[in-house]
Parts: sequence; structure tokens; C-alpha cells
Amino acid sequence: MKLVLLSGGSGKRLWPLSNDTRSKQFLKVLEGRDGQKESMVQRVWSQIEAVGLNESTVIATSKLQRDMITGQVGTDIPLIIEPERRDTFPAIALAASYLHSEEQASEDEIVVVLPVDPYVEDGFFERVKDLESVLRDSKADLALMGVTPTYPSSKYGYIVPEGKVQGDSYFTVDCFTEKPSEEAAVGLINQRALWNCGVFAFRLGYLLQILQEKKLPLQFETLHKEYATLPKISFDYEVVEKASHIVALPYDGYWKDLGTWNTLTEEMATSQIGKGVLTDDSANTHLVNELDIPVTVLGVKDVVVAASPDGILVADKASSPKIKEIIGDWNYPPMYEERLWGWSRVLDYAKYDEETEMVTKRIHISKGKNSTYHYHNLRDEVWTIVRGEGELALDDYIRRVKAGDIIHLPAGKKHGIHALTDLEFIEVQTGKVISNEDSIRLIYDWNDVIKQFQSSRPQVIL
Repeated sequence: MKLVLLSGGSGKRLWPLSNDTRSKQFLKVLEGRDGQKESMVQRVWSQIEAVGLNESTVIATSKLQRDMITGQVGTDIPLIIEPERRDTFPAIALAASYLHSEEQASEDEIVVVLPVDPYVEDGFFERVKDLESVLRDSKADLALMGVTPTYPSSKYGYIVPEGKVQGDSYFTVDCFTEKPSEEAAVGLINQRALWNCGVFAFRLGYLLQILQEKKLPLQFETLHKEYATLPKISFDYEVVEKASHIVALPYDGYWKDLGTWNTLTEEMATSQIGKGVLTDDSANTHLVNELDIPVTVLGVKDVVVAASPDGILVADKASSPKIKEIIGDWNYPPMYEERLWGWSRVLDYAKYDEETEMVTKRIHISKGKNSTYHYHNLRDEVWTIVRGEGELALDDYIRRVKAGDIIHLPAGKKHGIHALTDLEFIEVQTGKVISNEDSIRLIYDWNDVIKQFQSSRPQVIL
């Protein structure tokens, strides 16, 4: 059995902490087994390891989230990187082509797809294992896993059985009902319907046949190159709704979607994270502050206060799910990003009359980490080292840098930096176009950077 974790999302439901690069699954607000704060993806990965599924798991994600995943769960996990976001059908199709052509998986291999961020007990993943035998026994096109409802919720979709359900074994699916009224949900629960938690299994050959029928390539490299031509559509619409035989397996255990501030705060490790004061008379209120200035919350009830470089949110918890609608049309670049090498924070942005842009960032590179060796075509940069020591690679030499040094990097100049200690610098970018796309990465590993210099010319270290 192969497990595919889907890691995507625009990061808007938990704004302002989440953004395009740091979606909800990467927020370190939960309490781990060791008492340290952990993210949803770290929690899920530790559970997958606990049940022995980690060796057969791949993660499908976007280029923007690659560094976050490797930074939080390690570099040994196979990642399937989407060239661009195109919904769940293209993402799963790309994952299937990877398993087929890169991992040489059999067409009879069972593939289980699930979100990367369910908040569940370990028994959830033991139940996931049962999908393999369910799919083979039933000979169905798809096998889903659903959660036994604990109350008539109008927030979830329901998997409706065909006929009576016996015990906790799998059943044939009649239809799906998306977010019914609470009154309708009561009737669905009486029919033994399940909450749809986005977990499903199929034979690899089943999906490969669908790709062939759509005249899509089965080879990973080819499909990756043609990814922009794939239809922007969900797997539910493109595959699930067209399947002729679907079964569902009940999971009767703890499950919660931590997709909104009101549900996330119910499972947070503490009521306050970051600088500030949360007074004792602030009942059922949470403060999450990532800014360097204190935030004070006095005498309010059922409120979440969240502050980050991307913005500030003050919301009644019951109203917090509306935040995605409110900021849906906003298109601001992320002000804070976590990367494999550390983090960066935007301090200032300006656009001048002659259409020149200026971005000022504070950049932290952790000890032993490094940026890529790269260059920019459209912008100049000036670095001012403010903390620590490192090695700086430029066009024709490598030299030591330390606090107080200033480095000028005109467009086209190849450069990279390696932190000998925790290293911080202020980066001022100027140009007519400033974009994350304007980074031509040449070398990723620092040892390879050194080898490149040694092979091409004498290495100079000052």
C-alpha cells in the first residue's frame, strides 16, 4: 500500500498567521508528546511513523511549501512538487504517475490519499490500513473512509449508505450530501451516514486507466511538463462522482478539522503564544502574537487575537470562519516565510514614481544552513550583516563575512551564503520587478558550491 499526503491550501482560513507558503498545517501551536509545540504536519508524520507507514508515504505539495515540509519533517521524504496549483485531480494524477514511472509500483498497488492535516488519534491510521483489504474484498472502484458523526453538523459533507448498515464493516455508497442543514443532518445520522474526511483508496491501475482515457501521459516527467494543460478540477468532481462502485469504511474515533480559528484554539497547547498580556477575566480567549511588540487583551470573551507581519485579526470565535470570505480577494505577498535554511521577514516596501520597487527584509540563516547559489536578473541587492559569521560565495571567490560587513550584489551576480553561526542580515532589494520567480538557482548543497569553486579556479578564502 502507498500513502499520498496532500499538502496544499492557500492559507487564508487561519490568516494572518497562515499564508501561501505557511498554510495551517505548518503552524506550531499544538502540544507534542514531548511537551514542545508542534505543527499539524509534524503531528501527522509522527503518527504515520508510529504505525509503520512512513516508508511507503509520499507528500504531494507545491513549490511554495517544499521548504516548510522538509524543514519540519525532514529531507528524506519523497516530495512530488506541483509546478503550479491546479486543484486535487491534477495533484493526485501527478502522484499516480510518480508512483507508476518513478517508483515502478504495480498497477495492482493500493493507493490511499488523505489530507496532511487531520487532528486524530493514532487509531485513525490503523484504520487507514484496513482500506487495502476493503478495496480488494469489495472489488470497488474506490474505497472511502468516513468518520462516525458525534453530532448533527452542518459544516461537513456526508457519505450516505445504500440500504441498511451492519456493524462497523464497510458499506456500499449511495450518494454524497454536502453540508446539509442540522435538521437534515439528524436524518442522515439515523441512516448511519458518515462525515466525509477526505480519505479514499484506489488501485493504481484504475487511475492510470482514467489518465489514458483522457489522453494524459503516464510518465511523470512528461506529465510534469504538461501540468499546466490539466483541467483545474477537484478529484471529487472528476473521479469520485463518475465512479460506478464506491464503498466506505467507518472510523469511530476522535477526528477534528482544525481549519478555522475556533476549532484550532480548542486544541492549542496554551491560550497565549508570544509577547503580551492576556488577563484572567478574558474567558475562552486566545492570543497568538508573532510580532516583536506586545499585545494586551483585557476582559473579552470568546475572542481570538492573532498578530503577524501579514496583519492583525481580532474576531469573535464563532465568526472566525468568515475570514476567508473577507480576505478572499487580497493578493499581498507573504510578509513572513519559513524556509529550509531559516526565515525571512519583510520590514518595508515602497514603489517610487519611476516604478522602481524597494523591499527591505530581515533574513535569518541558522547555523550550518545555507542559501542556494543563485542570481537575479531584475533586481539589485545590498546585504548588511548584523549578526554572526558566515562564508559568502561570489562569482570568483569565497570569503568570510561577519557583523558589520556590507555586500553589494548587482543583478546577474552569482551569490550564496553559508552560516558558520546563526547569521542575520538586512537585505535591501531594488528593481523594476521584485518577484520570488526572479531567482535562478544553480546549486543547493554548500559542499557542491565549494567543489564548483575548487574545480573551476583556485579557492580564495579571506
